[in-house]
Amino acid sequence: MRIRSTIIPYTLAFKFAAGTSRGVLREKNTWFWVVEDLDSGLRGIGECGPLKGLSVDDRPDFGEVLEGLAERLAPELNRLCGSCQVAGFVREMVPDDLPSARFGLETALLDIFNGGKRTVLDSPFVRGERSVPINGLVWMGDEAFMSEQIERKITEGYTCVKMKIGAIDFDKELALLRSIRKRFGEEEITLRVDANGAFGERDVFEKLEKLGELALHSIEQPVMAGQYELMRKVCDLSPVDVALDEELIGVNGIERAELLDRLNPQYIILKPTLVGGLADSGDWISLAESRGIGWWMTSALESNVGLNAIGQYTDFLEVDMPQGLGTGQLYHNNIGSPLRIKRGELWYGDESEWKLETLIEG
Repeated sequence: MRIRSTIIPYTLAFKFAAGTSRGVLREKNTWFWVVEDLDSGLRGIGECGPLKGLSVDDRPDFGEVLEGLAERLAPELNRLCGSCQVAGFVREMVPDDLPSARFGLETALLDIFNGGKRTVLDSPFVRGERSVPINGLVWMGDEAFMSEQIERKITEGYTCVKMKIGAIDFDKELALLRSIRKRFGEEEITLRVDANGAFGERDVFEKLEKLGELALHSIEQPVMAGQYELMRKVCDLSPVDVALDEELIGVNGIERAELLDRLNPQYIILKPTLVGGLADSGDWISLAESRGIGWWMTSALESNVGLNAIGQYTDFLEVDMPQGLGTGQLYHNNIGSPLRIKRGELWYGDESEWKLETLIEG
């Protein structure tokens, strides 16, 4: 193989103002890492999309850093012989502090070694034989906006709904959750909430006690990451199971096991863009399962390119719990793909539905 490596910047435009406890999102910058075999013409495409204000590689010069990395690694790519070498190569060549670059390069290489058809892992999902169960995500906003989203998700057939909380009045958020529980028992609708670290030491246990009355599946990141003593206490005492999310960002090597042993959560949530790619997500999963800790995968607002890679990996792991992979509907200008959501499940259709020509050809 004679590999050419190219970085293509792209700005994704949200269909609505996407609210979180960290602010409102209207657009997202991402970069596509394209590797092309000049002999065969095959292309592999991966996505490098740091999340503003959250990723460890969210930096103003990220594009320039990525360009430099791609140029430096171009000659090294030619020594790869197959997909089994990809994980080790990426870990060796891309530093820990560029997790989204790891994810992008890793998935681009897996793509090209699997025929350059956006297949990173052969599985029943990519053959259209099996779907991935997902949760319906309710974004923060005013009461009317959130209520409308809830109604739509239930009408669309989701049996697991995740609501972001912590931005509007907490009593109004409770009322919305109670309205769901009044109509649907926990056997009918699974409810998750995501606080994105919005609760403080003074109010976290009072709020968790009220949430505990609603038969919730879990709460993601109730307090800000890095408050280890408080988080351990929350994991121990919360009436709602706790899932760590932001807490995993920037944690590498032996520190991963130490973190899980120290905090002992009920779940961890894995975003490959934020934790270093698919192989690093696999490391987290092994550590969690050996400790009896549950897990699920979640996208980090990637385009359909990144979402596709995560979906294929997730199906490869043969999950049955709803995953956080419904974000492909967020953008006006998403990349056309075979990904479809039907009745709360993510499906893969005909590979000819990929619409990447304009992106690649500039």
